[in-house]
Amino acid sequence: MKWRLRRASCRRTWISARASGSRIECGEGFTEMPLAAKDVVKMAHARGLDVQFELGKKHTGPFTEENVRALIEQGHRWLDAGAVQLVVEGRESAKGVGLFDDDGNFNRGFADSFAKEFGFQTVIFEAPNKPSQFALLDHFGREVHLCNVRLEELLRVEIYRRGLHSDAFQKENLRPSPSA
Repeated sequence: MKWRLRRASCRRTWISARASGSRIECGEGFTEMPLAAKDVVKMAHARGLDVQFELGKKHTGPFTEENVRALIEQGHRWLDAGAVQLVVEGRESAKGVGLFDDDGNFNRGFADSFAKEFGFQTVIFEAPNKPSQFALLDHFGREVHLCNVRLEELLRVEIYRRGLHSDAFQKENLRPSPSA
């Protein structure tokens, strides 16, 4: 995929895309979005792309209750504008960002807020390392969608998701269902 961002002025931004994929991720992880959600989605659709929006900032630390409420409102704005999916920020470390505190501990309550509000078909959680991947799978079970999983970790994550990993074998919500 090749993506190119051209800035014509401080007020207008255009996205040019030539890709074999069908979705682009938008977000305000390290900058403010100068365009309205509906305008970004309209530009993406004009190029044959769906939009997923990333909730959360990369450099503001772990989520707070106030922050989660604001992100849920932001998520609804983007879905109402036509985005098809929401990604919850976790960066590459899953420490001191989003659902993870400075030590990498997972905040289940905040994760539940996103899952309850948007459902697993709409919300995806960034899980860039083994502790974050296993914490999300342990908490939500097999149905949770993860992203930012490195290619070399995919097999381990899917073995764990299916309850076949030694660390997952005793977890009821990950155990394979008995065949009829």
